[in-house]
Amino acid sequence: MSHPPLTHEQKSPRSSREDKLPRRDWMVLPIIGALTVCLLSGATECIARRAFSTGIGSLKPCEELPDYSKGARIAPGTVCWGKLAEGQLTEYRFNSCGDRAGMECGPKPPGAYKIVLVGYSMALGRYVAREDTFAALLPAKLSQLAGRNVELYNEGMMWGFLNSVNMRFDDALAAKPDMILWALTPIDFKYPAFVSNEAVWHGLDQPDALPDSVGKPGSIARLWYRFKTAFFTGSISIFARQHFDRTHTAILLRHYLYKSQSLYVRSFLIGGEEAEFLRTEPNAEWQERLKQFDSDAADAAARSRASGVAFAAVLVPNRAQAAMISMGAWPVGYNPYKLDEDLRSIVTSHDGIYIDILPDFRAIPNPDQHYFPVDGHPDATGHAIIAAFLAKELSSGAVPAPTISARHPIAPQQVR
Repeated sequence: MSHPPLTHEQKSPRSSREDKLPRRDWMVLPIIGALTVCLLSGATECIARRAFSTGIGSLKPCEELPDYSKGARIAPGTVCWGKLAEGQLTEYRFNSCGDRAGMECGPKPPGAYKIVLVGYSMALGRYVAREDTFAALLPAKLSQLAGRNVELYNEGMMWGFLNSVNMRFDDALAAKPDMILWALTPIDFKYPAFVSNEAVWHGLDQPDALPDSVGKPGSIARLWYRFKTAFFTGSISIFARQHFDRTHTAILLRHYLYKSQSLYVRSFLIGGEEAEFLRTEPNAEWQERLKQFDSDAADAAARSRASGVAFAAVLVPNRAQAAMISMGAWPVGYNPYKLDEDLRSIVTSHDGIYIDILPDFRAIPNPDQHYFPVDGHPDATGHAIIAAFLAKELSSGAVPAPTISARHPIAPQQVR
């Protein structure tokens, strides 16, 4: 039995005429989508805030800034608490000289070899309990390897510039040490010499550095002001990225993504100026910063020599640098040892002692895992590794072995 041919409407499961969405749905659906995105974003941010809480404690009450040219000094005898999003609540206790030394300032014990450590946040041991810092761990390790009593006094500052460490050199020399050890990190070269500490203190190159009249930091008024500025200047994408960077969600994502060694290194190398020190041919601005360091090292070495004090410097690698050294491979045009070689040449040219710990990182698998992934400072395990490497290199000749007379003091002859 034959059937009549199907019509076009019968062949198609839908009507040839598309049903149009009601005008109300065109408004409701985007709103539902936006609310869903906001709900998911808000839930993620709440989870991130619980996992990476901040805002607990601050070092600001301990800071004393009578003169911006001298860096972030500490009010003597103060105690502060602070928490990094990725770390634990940490105590910062400062002695009567304003140092996080774990001891009072004063003369060295008889027969001891005294080292005064100078530098910035790495030397201070920021975000790590004082007893876990390499400054606290080094004396016992070095005393054992060197065969003599070694004391280390920590004069590390919270922040400063290459030339501002010399502002504390008089304090270091006044302690009458046997050696001054300058702990350097790549971040110490971030700002050119002509930038004042006062400018950085007030938020130079910080996108939220706005006048107080705009509103309180973190307020809706301040956010709206920045959004309007971005809108009228055509920089909405930059505004969105900068605002996202301030969220705990950004910290959460980066914290876990940056645990991948290769991913972190690739991300760091495309960071522009931050990675300039790793280039085999750094730009002219970086060369100027090395010249500034050359001048500061010459001054520090000359003053140390005039006081009969040994002058030494060490470069502590940042996270990306340590990872590249451990991997044993890096892209063409980069060299994790470049800054190390430049600093060695400068320090030794002024008769200083250069302590080279970078090659030691080749023997440590994934040393970058012992840095806070987002912040970049070493954690407690990272400090222990640095202390072990420093003890090894310092005991190989930089710290002289005790003499026979020091081991067995000869009693003075009695006056006849």
